[in-house]
Amino acid sequence: MLHCTRRRALGMTLAASPVLPLLLARSAQAADTGFESFLASVQAEAERRGIAAATVSAAFAGLSPDPKVIELDRHQPEFTETWAEYATAVLSADRISQGRALFAANRDLLARVTRSYPVSPGVVMGIWGLESNYGGYQGGFAVVRSLATLAYSASRGGYFRSELLAALEILGHGDVTPRNMLGSWAGAMGQPQFMPSAYLTYAVDFDGTGQRNIWSDTADVLASIANYLVQSGWRAGESWGRQVLPPASLSPELAASSATRPLVAFSRLGFLGLDGSPLPGSTIPARLIMPGGSAGPAYLVFPNFQAIRRYNPSDFYALGVGLLGDRVTS
Repeated sequence: MLHCTRRRALGMTLAASPVLPLLLARSAQAADTGFESFLASVQAEAERRGIAAATVSAAFAGLSPDPKVIELDRHQPEFTETWAEYATAVLSADRISQGRALFAANRDLLARVTRSYPVSPGVVMGIWGLESNYGGYQGGFAVVRSLATLAYSASRGGYFRSELLAALEILGHGDVTPRNMLGSWAGAMGQPQFMPSAYLTYAVDFDGTGQRNIWSDTADVLASIANYLVQSGWRAGESWGRQVLPPASLSPELAASSATRPLVAFSRLGFLGLDGSPLPGSTIPARLIMPGGSAGPAYLVFPNFQAIRRYNPSDFYALGVGLLGDRVTS
């Protein structure tokens, strides 16, 4: 109690002192000056890269660090989700139902997209569904402000500075305005949730409007996702993988192994299709994944699974994409 009383007395003394507001004002002024100097250095670098000064000035007008972004960056939660919990969330009845309706509505568009970028329509739908709930949630943060905040204050400042420069390059192309360049607190943009550098590499103007609009143009969204997969090594005409029935005598070593074998080798080990039918006698490389442990479901995944993982390097994510896409398009 005495300790708390002393704290209150000290706080009252400082609050009553004319020195404290002056110190706080100087601290805020120093922070503002530091951020302004940082922005000036980014603007100079952007102009050296050929980005117009007017583009950068418009993007940086009135810019200040976003305290919410700083809070989210410094207090990111640690997740230890099980496969069962993850699958329940991403493969919900509502998400599957909504995906089926959107697949039906965009069937012709997807056919055109996948003729130009030969990937599975299902995996495009799966990524669209997982990344932004088919565009329903894209994030409401101003991307330039978020990236500038992180480049100035985050531990990976160099990475976010590079992404900020990429965002300025996008604005220079005229594909979007600073006001409409919205995304997640970490700078992932639009319905595919591309970071600016990924946008520059993979986003496409599929319907010829002159802009690569991944925020509200469904054709550009789906084609950009498909282009990402093609450039990530997607093999046309092949599946991402399939659920299988493991043999009753499955060894713990095989269950834990990440070795790749021809699909026919798993057939010889006693693996069956989910309906109990024999697996194809294919030599396609396959890897066994049992995300819930040896008592849970088993999947054999093929090279295209790695293309999905380049979008997000998580087995849970890639399985979620593949399974959601299969259910939406079946």
